[in-house]
Amino acid sequence: MITTKDLRVRFSDGSAIRYGDLRFENGRSYALLGASGCGKTTLLNLLCGILTPESGRVEMDGRDICRMSQRDRDALRIRRVGYVFQDFKLLEDMTVKDNIGLLALEGVDISGMDALLDRLGILPLKKRRVRRLSGGEKQRVAIARALIKRPALILADEPTGNLSFETGERVVAQLIENAGEGTLIAVTHDDRLAPRFDHVLDMNAIARFEAAREAKDRV
Repeated sequence: MITTKDLRVRFSDGSAIRYGDLRFENGRSYALLGASGCGKTTLLNLLCGILTPESGRVEMDGRDICRMSQRDRDALRIRRVGYVFQDFKLLEDMTVKDNIGLLALEGVDISGMDALLDRLGILPLKKRRVRRLSGGEKQRVAIARALIKRPALILADEPTGNLSFETGERVVAQLIENAGEGTLIAVTHDDRLAPRFDHVLDMNAIARFEAAREAKDRV
């Protein structure tokens, strides 16, 4: 389970976002909806320790990751978090197989690679260099790389952004299925996919509420 307490982050331009108290339970899936700039991707980065908040806590199974060293946060992400980045973060000159295979160097069991690539419809692309793939194909490789770890937490930033609605539905179903007893938190721009998730968080509404609360606190 992941919880936040009085979570707030400040950016270099002086702006800030306050998230307050959130709770993400094991075995549940969450969709984050909202306009660009309302803090959806920032929240994902806070939840896995890529960003450090100005104040507040992020607790994973009772441990405040904000108090961990960067080395321990990185180790936690490798062991327990599968992250589907919006810009994929794949190595373009390497093959699909090798991009996923790099995880073996971190001790990740990748023996289920072929079965996973097959379920995502990209097994025939296994030996193809990433730079020769379409945007949608790269997206599914990024999803495979996240899921192969069988992570306790799956974070997905627009995992269906380059896919047709029908393919996106299948990918969301695959993410939810692979989350199992873990937690899935996905940013999506497509509210048609929202009913597939157990819970939907309107990040615009959260931002308005927290902004009003902060203004009241200053009075």
